[in-house]
This record gives sequence, structure tokens and C-alpha cells, in this order.
Amino acid sequence: MLFQLGIGFLFAALIAFAAYRAHSLSRSGAWGALVEGSIIFGLGGWQWAVLLMAFFVSSSVLTRLFGKKKASLNEKFDKGGTRDIGQVLANGAIASIFAGLHFFFPLASWTWVMFVSSLAAVNADTWATELGVLNPSLPRLVTSWKTVERGTSGGVSLYGILAATGGAAFIALFGAWLGNSAVPSALFPAAVLLFAFFTGAGVLGSLFDSLLGATVQAIYRCPHCNKETEKHPLHTCGTETVQVRGWSWLNNDMVNLGCAMMGALIGMFL
Repeated sequence: MLFQLGIGFLFAALIAFAAYRAHSLSRSGAWGALVEGSIIFGLGGWQWAVLLMAFFVSSSVLTRLFGKKKASLNEKFDKGGTRDIGQVLANGAIASIFAGLHFFFPLASWTWVMFVSSLAAVNADTWATELGVLNPSLPRLVTSWKTVERGTSGGVSLYGILAATGGAAFIALFGAWLGNSAVPSALFPAAVLLFAFFTGAGVLGSLFDSLLGATVQAIYRCPHCNKETEKHPLHTCGTETVQVRGWSWLNNDMVNLGCAMMGALIGMFL
């Protein structure tokens, strides 16, 4: 166990440092990635690490490729493209828990199912956020279907839904392919069926994220710019923001954590 954890720590440290130098992670984000990576690499194994890397690399690449498209929306989003420890834990903490549980239940298939489904959900949400801004028409609020500004929490679009499906399918492909080697004693269904389950769990998890964003996520307004935003206590212009709806403790990181947990639960249910 100690040897495996040591190897996992070494690989996680190398990846976290590289991501920090590439400005994909902040200093705190690198520490968070080190902890999560050590658990997933060290207690899960290489198959679990492959999925973690698939999520991190794909989301980071999309952030770099379409960063300019989102630049005009930065006043709305709580945080930028360089992920801090809150974002890292929100996206990977649930997956880390199931990777850790796999060490204690090595023959159980549910740990792998919930691990993959959790990552499929956060990857679907990330791809939808990064690519949804390319939609030619304004998004619609998932609860009322009214048109809203781009970047509004709870807004969905055709491109966003297609991107979410692609993001979930990307993780599901690895999850279905590596499933039998990750839990060799488990009885998995056919790979195609497993792929469909993981993809469905990821898309539904990302839609749950949108539902939370449209209903109970804390949203603020800048009195100076007269625009809604996730930023608090200060808007990009430096003005103090005022809460207009939602629960004050439910910020974007907590919503992403809920997305990851819902993806895992839906995957297990399916």
C-alpha cells in the first residue's frame, strides 16, 4: 500500500507542478490536485488515473482554446480559467472518495461506476460551459425557458447540450473501455451499454448543475454595472455586489460539487 501511494504521490506531484507552471492551476489548486491525484493514482490505480487525466487535459485544452470567447463574460463567472483549490475539490473530491473506497472494496463494481459517472458529469458541465458560448442564439433558462444573457447560471443552449453530451461521452468511452480491467472480478454489462449509462449519467448530472444555477445558486448584482454576476464581494469593476437570489452559501464550487455527486448517484441508479 505504501509503495503504491508513494508512486501515486510522485505522479500526482509531477502533473500538479506541470499544470501550475502552465497556469492551468493556481498554487492552491496545485495542492488540491496533489491530494486528489495521490488518492486516485495511489489507491485506485492507473485505470482510474487515466480518467482523471482525460478530464483534466480535455477541460484545460478547451479553456485555452476558447478563452477569448469567454473573455467578455468574465464579469459573470465567479472565477477564471486558472483553477484554484475550490474548483479542484468541487470537480474531483467525489471521484477521489470512490477511488479511495475501491482500495477497501477491490471487487466491488459500484465504486468504478460512481467514479466514472461523477467525472462524466463534471466533464459534461465543463465542456458545456466552455463551448456553450459559441451558440449563435441566446441561451434559455432551464426552468422557464426564457432567453437570458450568455453566461447566466442555469442557461442552456443547443451547443451547450451537445457539448455536455460530448464531454460525458468522452469520459464514458474510457470508463467503458477500462471498466473490466479496473475491477476485474466485477460483472459489467456489455461495453456499449455501459458507455450509454455513463454518458446518460454525465448529461443528467450537468443538467442538475443548470437546475441548481437557475434556482438556488447565490447570484448577485452589481449596482454600478446593473448586471447579474456570480462574483462576490466585488464585481470586476470594483463595486460591491448585492445578493439578489439563491442561498448565500451555495456558490459555483458547491454547485459543481452537487453536479459531481448527482452524476455518481444517477450512474449507480442506472
